[in-house]
Amino acid sequence: MRSPQKFNYSDNPAWRMFRIMGEFTEGFEFISKLKNSVTIFGSARFDEDNKWYKESQKLAHLLSKSGHHVVTGGGPGIMEAANRGAFGGTPGDSVGLNIQLPKEQRVNPYVERSMAFHYFFTRKVCMSFSANAFVYFPGGFGTLDELFEIVTLVQTKKIEKVPIVLIGKDFWVPFLVFLKQKLVKEYKTLEKKDLDLMAVFNNAEDAYKFLHKKLRKRK
Repeated sequence: MRSPQKFNYSDNPAWRMFRIMGEFTEGFEFISKLKNSVTIFGSARFDEDNKWYKESQKLAHLLSKSGHHVVTGGGPGIMEAANRGAFGGTPGDSVGLNIQLPKEQRVNPYVERSMAFHYFFTRKVCMSFSANAFVYFPGGFGTLDELFEIVTLVQTKKIEKVPIVLIGKDFWVPFLVFLKQKLVKEYKTLEKKDLDLMAVFNNAEDAYKFLHKKLRKRK
């Protein structure tokens, strides 16, 4: 007798949609409880000796110490540094929204509260939801993708205006100069005020002072 074929839910669009809906529902429920959070992005490739790893850890500690939950993707590099800075003994929690991979669950050891996602895009939406501010350290395509996502949402008023902080002048200033010269002046695809949505700093202390003035706690 022929053995029954194992059903693969991922091959069925209807079942996949239910899984996506469930992940969004669980994700929004999880993240909406963090009424006073700051989401931090940056390269996953930096180790603990890297300058920006140290600055991320320092900023996260300052934010967590003042009662803000620190949210990251839960992975290595800048994410690990931020979770490490917020970890243990501070009013704010160290939160990681990690991704499930075939042979591993990519989460660093400094995460106190976490949720694992199957889909990258549901995780991305939840990381962009309900934060009081967004912080970007030097990074690659993923970091730039997240930055443009949030700036676009603020620019188009799809989310409320929140502080968008870029840390690392050597990395970000040439990038902003390019946007100003090409997109604002030459091609006129942006307005100058769009670039004013982002604030650039070179260290955790200055960034924290700016954020401390801008942030308001959600009750």
